[in-house]
Amino acid sequence: MIERIWSGQSPLWLLLWPLSLLYGAIAALIRYSYQRGWRKSWRAPVPVVIVGNLTAGGNGKTPVVIWLVQTLQQRGLKVGVVSRGYNGKADSYPLLVNEKTPAEQAGDEPVLIAQRTGAPVAVAPKRRLAVEALLKQGDIDLIITDDGLQHYALQRDKEIVVVDGMRRFGNGWWLPAGPMRERASRLKDVDAIIVNGGTAQVGEMAMHLQPGLVTNLLTGQKKPIHQLDNVVAMAGIGHPPRFFTTLKQQGLTPVAEIAFADHHAYSEAELARLLVTGQNLLMTEKDAVKCRSFARPDWWYLPVEAELQGEGVEPLLNDIEQLCRTYSPDLHH
Repeated sequence: MIERIWSGQSPLWLLLWPLSLLYGAIAALIRYSYQRGWRKSWRAPVPVVIVGNLTAGGNGKTPVVIWLVQTLQQRGLKVGVVSRGYNGKADSYPLLVNEKTPAEQAGDEPVLIAQRTGAPVAVAPKRRLAVEALLKQGDIDLIITDDGLQHYALQRDKEIVVVDGMRRFGNGWWLPAGPMRERASRLKDVDAIIVNGGTAQVGEMAMHLQPGLVTNLLTGQKKPIHQLDNVVAMAGIGHPPRFFTTLKQQGLTPVAEIAFADHHAYSEAELARLLVTGQNLLMTEKDAVKCRSFARPDWWYLPVEAELQGEGVEPLLNDIEQLCRTYSPDLHH
């Protein structure tokens, strides 16, 4: 239902429109208060690059963060990542994350980023505390924040926005009548626009998620997706249909497709009930980080890699690298 409202297909968005105006007014006031200096923002001693979005729901932001971290690491930069740690319940913040940190504490995306990149990761509702925790741990050339475009308490050097190329901005209205956290005009202020799927427009970089080998949660065994049969597909991400579409594009037709809420907390019993004898459960890698501790032999996940195209990709990477050298002229890698 919410997809129909946000896309403009349902007239119910008109009922929510007054609340959207209120949301937009508050969001604009918050940003303006930082711009005018009424509220204080903090600048880190190293460059900060935001990877965020203008809309609620999954846009493919975390694969972009992983791609950016790995690409900059290959250029010799020491990259740290900070996140709010959505849905994580840590005893205290900031929380330093590694590949063994439970997703229940840190949130699923920070654990996934730590596992895939090996980069130091910290989470805290106040991003400044996460940045300071990373800087205390060791030498960091650059901080990438997973989300946080609207977290104006943290100053940033580069802003990268990820856009869902299929849904784009729906009806264009602020939450809750539409999907927008900020209006599309905000794109005029950002440094790069990455479009996940669909068709990239002029000035945008095209991104596609390239699936890898399906991987067994319990054993780590890998094999091509077409070798997996009797599949029940599940996804607890911002936009589950994207995962199911990816499977079909790979030639896999699941016997069932089950969507959970983003950041859903799974239990072994809940997932075991989805299968009958002889079936395999196939999930996203983001789901898998929450299920490894109680995984069963017939549970698999499909990793994806972000692939970026467009004339803006190399200049963006060069700009970030140069930014690091501006902050630290003696940087040698």
